[in-house]
Amino acid sequence: MEGLLTRWRALPTLVACSRQLSGCVPCSLHHCAPGRGKRLLLSRMFQPQNLREDQVLSQEGRSGDLTCKSQRLMLQVGLIHPASPGCYHLLPYTVRAMEKLVRVIDQEMQAIGGQKVNMPSLSSAELWRATNRWDLMGKELLRLRDRHDKEYCLGPTHEEAVTALVASQKTLSYKQLPFLLYQVTRKFRDEPRPRFGLLRGREFYMKDMYTFDSSTEAAQQTYSLVCGAYRSLFNRLGLPFVKVQADVGSIGGTMSHEFQLPVDVGEDRLAVCPGCNFSANMETLGLSQMNCPVCQGPLTETRGIEVGHTFYLGTKYSSIFNARFANVHGKPSLAEMGCYGLGVTRILAAAIEVLSTEDCIRWPGLLAPYQVCLIPPKRGSKEMAATELMGSLHDHIAEAVPQLQGEVLLDDRTHLTIGNRLKDANKLGYPFVIIAGKRALEDPSYLEVWCQNTGEMVFLNKEGVVELLSTVQVV
Repeated sequence: MEGLLTRWRALPTLVACSRQLSGCVPCSLHHCAPGRGKRLLLSRMFQPQNLREDQVLSQEGRSGDLTCKSQRLMLQVGLIHPASPGCYHLLPYTVRAMEKLVRVIDQEMQAIGGQKVNMPSLSSAELWRATNRWDLMGKELLRLRDRHDKEYCLGPTHEEAVTALVASQKTLSYKQLPFLLYQVTRKFRDEPRPRFGLLRGREFYMKDMYTFDSSTEAAQQTYSLVCGAYRSLFNRLGLPFVKVQADVGSIGGTMSHEFQLPVDVGEDRLAVCPGCNFSANMETLGLSQMNCPVCQGPLTETRGIEVGHTFYLGTKYSSIFNARFANVHGKPSLAEMGCYGLGVTRILAAAIEVLSTEDCIRWPGLLAPYQVCLIPPKRGSKEMAATELMGSLHDHIAEAVPQLQGEVLLDDRTHLTIGNRLKDANKLGYPFVIIAGKRALEDPSYLEVWCQNTGEMVFLNKEGVVELLSTVQVV
């Protein structure tokens, strides 16, 4: 992106397009020319903003509760709104970003053979008692009884449910394996002290995958395959991560790794060796261990936010629920299992925590709710004659750059100055902001183009804008 902007700066002149723009059929900001899609107008968006710090504090209670950047910013610009402790309304911008993230996750999971399912949030206590996790999970489980006095929990995870599902298929063959079954659903956990907004809540979205293999070797290959898909996911999002050895906790199994985003506000303490590739969650190491167990070099401590977790389960669950398949000899064998989680809402919040400034949200490029924000002149200003230019540019982008259909937002709040709207756009983190300022009235016309993620600004004509935006990747 930087190279393209630099190339545009180096051009001695840009091809004039003012005649094309002035030749467009006049139309208001609110209506498109016949046959074109309806314009997306900022004034129509449901987005309650709280741009003053005291308003945010009144929503979340004590000032000490706002202890991380992502929580404060997401509340300020109207990405989330508190419903109850640990629970938030996800507002339109956040839902768009989350849907994009889920599409990227689907691409990566299906690229390795994942099949998407959807299991009930209500999980029977009988399943959890079979694995002893009804008691082991303690107060973290949100429990309830129905009118028939039958006990359930709102699932924080689905090992029991998916293993019982696979076990119900009595005629499985080794030829059908592996199964990589995954879902993206709401999860629930009765956190004793919810905090950090979407980073630690009682209700959240998670991608959880459960794999069933015919042998230990095959299960370990699947484990490496899924970890590779996680690496690909975070690389595509442009998020720095570290894979660390981790404790198996209440889920169990014999091997576990976490995918962590290094950031100071992270709750996990990580030990990383600068001299080799060793890294681990500090809870897996002895209190007195100061050197790397691999190369004996000194360990460096840092903090991180856990955004993914992988487990090799072996036959822990398949043996309890009798999830078997017919092996190559026709004999029944227990399936070897793994489970793999990604915190969907947590990835969104953690990305904002890692990438944003103290005052302005910055998104991974693929996840920005809208890629482009157009800012026409203020009503009654000298530049008001360029208003139609921005309307026609909106329609032209939709036609000339098909992947950006539905990705271009027009800030029609023309009672506000360009400066005030640019400030709002900067806070919301649109990757590209295009302004019709003084130079839009020149012959040829030039538009002010801001690349928010790099902080660069360049003047381009309509053709230049289209060429620049044609490089944008969307999902």
